[in-house]
Amino acid sequence: MTLDDIAQDIRTHTGCGSEPCETCRNFVPGEGPADARVVIVGEAPGASEDRTGRPFVGNAGKLLDSLLEAAGLLREDVFITNVVKARPPGNRDPKAPEVAHHRPWLEAQLEIVEPDLVVPLGRHALRHFAAGAQISKVHGTLVGERLFPLYHPAAALHNPRLRETLIADARALGAQLQQKN
Repeated sequence: MTLDDIAQDIRTHTGCGSEPCETCRNFVPGEGPADARVVIVGEAPGASEDRTGRPFVGNAGKLLDSLLEAAGLLREDVFITNVVKARPPGNRDPKAPEVAHHRPWLEAQLEIVEPDLVVPLGRHALRHFAAGAQISKVHGTLVGERLFPLYHPAAALHNPRLRETLIADARALGAQLQQKN
């Protein structure tokens, strides 16, 4: 199975009864190279992503691009996806059964890419990799062998004081990646 096979499976998924799958405009499987050293994982697509079928294309995505640059990366260098591949109605947090429904796709993507670092963005995405970890305590640090959590870029859009923290954490991500060379 390839990333394209998984993306096709996600895009053509129908009739499961899961509310996000039934109400989304477009599924958002993720994008990036199969040999990416870094996988960025958000929680679920937002309105811009639902409209385009691409991950992180709204304002948070623009900030993410800046953060990747601070880490010495380009968007084309990383694989970007979400835990849930369809926008929950009203942009609500995904429910546990919805996360469980989508999780096999994320696991398959991670198995193919085999990244050096997995970067969950924000507390909701972090919870799926390290249930007891708090983003406020582990952001910008290596957790285990390959988990490197960051605050979600949207958090800095709502709280501009977090922007400097995010930039510093992105630089730490770049340094961590260099150590893994």
